[in-house]
Amino acid sequence: MNALKINYKNLYFPPGGILMWIIIFLELITFGMALIAFAMYGSEEPSLFHQSRLQLNSTFGAVNTVFLLTSGFFMANAVREFKEKNLKKSSLYFKLTMLGGVLFLILKTIEYYHKIEFGITIDTNTFFAFYWLLTGFHLIHVIMGLVILVWTNHGMMKNNSDTEVVDVEACAAFWHMCDLIWLLLFPVLYLIF
Repeated sequence: MNALKINYKNLYFPPGGILMWIIIFLELITFGMALIAFAMYGSEEPSLFHQSRLQLNSTFGAVNTVFLLTSGFFMANAVREFKEKNLKKSSLYFKLTMLGGVLFLILKTIEYYHKIEFGITIDTNTFFAFYWLLTGFHLIHVIMGLVILVWTNHGMMKNNSDTEVVDVEACAAFWHMCDLIWLLLFPVLYLIF
């Protein structure tokens, strides 16, 4: 750790670093604008959006919500254990976080398979264009998050590791962003229309 003590109350150095938070805010703005557009189109075609939403498996969506929220809990524990210099426990929580992410990917892949099997694609209608784009973009974020988690976990477990708290917190911030985006997508896509 740097000799300079990090002041987390400083606006310019939030947990994970200011650059990570700029990325998070940009991602949230992007998803937010897409959800606003989704709502606007939905208000123009309420019947189509309602009928299309009924073709989604809300149980899959709810289970995936549990997977991501549980993985977020494990990620918070990974950060705490890392700060306390319990690298083995932190690594275990990293792995449990990754398990939640992998389970999310598996269930989402099954859901996508069922949609394609029934001929529901990005070209089906406006609702499903948004569905595929929003959930697909989120899925890419989850995959990127898993890569970051694997990389950071591997780095912190090496002998003479140079992994610092800010690295682990940046990982956690990105992963929690994936959780938050899903918490926005799930009710809007699966429950409201």
